[in-house]
Amino acid sequence: MKTTLMGLAAAAMLTAAPSALAADKLLLKTPIAFATSLPGLGSPIPRVAEQLERMSGGTLRMKVYEPNKLVPPFEILEAVSSGKINSGYATAGYWAGQIPASPLFSAVPFGPEAGEYMAWLYYGNGMTLYQEMYDQAGFNVKVLPCAIIAPETSGWFSQEINSPADLEGLKMRFFGLGGKVMQKLGVATSLLPGGEIFAALENGAIDATEFSMPAIDARLGFHKLVKYNYFPGWHQQATVYELLINGDVWNEASDQHKAIIENACKASMADSFAEGEAIQYEALTDNVENNGVTIKTWSPEMLQAFRDTWAEVAAEESQDAFFKKVLDDMNQFRDGYQVWKQNAFLPRS
Repeated sequence: MKTTLMGLAAAAMLTAAPSALAADKLLLKTPIAFATSLPGLGSPIPRVAEQLERMSGGTLRMKVYEPNKLVPPFEILEAVSSGKINSGYATAGYWAGQIPASPLFSAVPFGPEAGEYMAWLYYGNGMTLYQEMYDQAGFNVKVLPCAIIAPETSGWFSQEINSPADLEGLKMRFFGLGGKVMQKLGVATSLLPGGEIFAALENGAIDATEFSMPAIDARLGFHKLVKYNYFPGWHQQATVYELLINGDVWNEASDQHKAIIENACKASMADSFAEGEAIQYEALTDNVENNGVTIKTWSPEMLQAFRDTWAEVAAEESQDAFFKKVLDDMNQFRDGYQVWKQNAFLPRS
């Protein structure tokens, strides 16, 4: 009798399992702001999608939509929050017009590098503040950092920039808080999606641009039109990219699916950082040897001008209470981190 009862119980479990799994299936339809062909920006998401399906045994899947195929990049946040779509992948700085503090969760001029940024997000107050930002602004989303890259180039120009005066009157594509710095220095900035930048340079709508790391910029062909590429990327020493999930969808998801998504994104943070670091030297070498690009380093005068102007921008933006709350917390964390950094890391030559 005992064997029979065990057999019946096993049969019941096998019968129930498919229906339980069917009820627990989740498909994330995920438009992205960056093409999957761009390494470190768009390329992490197909890998995340693959891991979600594998780790869940097929009960959790993600369908990735290239930019503008389902939702335009700058409409992703609104679409996820409203439930028009249940997830999306972008960068928080794209929402600066709606949420002043959002660029602080993308990239900060003279801000944290990738390791320090992740330390603040995961083991400081970063993630609590990140979610609080969206909640306070009335957006019905769950946010998860899902990729990070190291420093970007700080611009492609058609002529050398030797003093702040050389920036005055330029029309330039620029991102985030760095764009506000450039505006104060006399640059007319615009925030164009990656796919629109080359055409804008070609037709003269802009004179110069920044976008991302050398290997990513290479895919967009900036070197064909402008030949002076400046470093270091003072405006984006690290850049974070986010997966947004509709709040109702997140709340209704199983604990297993939540854990899988959270850990897939944490793994993607490491993977995207490693990918970005691995492929830049080839792009830099190719630019110099084959594309006629001149690599330039900002003079101490220019870097100080950028730094001083950023201090002005930070003070102005801190008139927004939540911006100030986030920046103060980040700076407090960085002050502590600096003790470790100065003692533990080799000095830069």
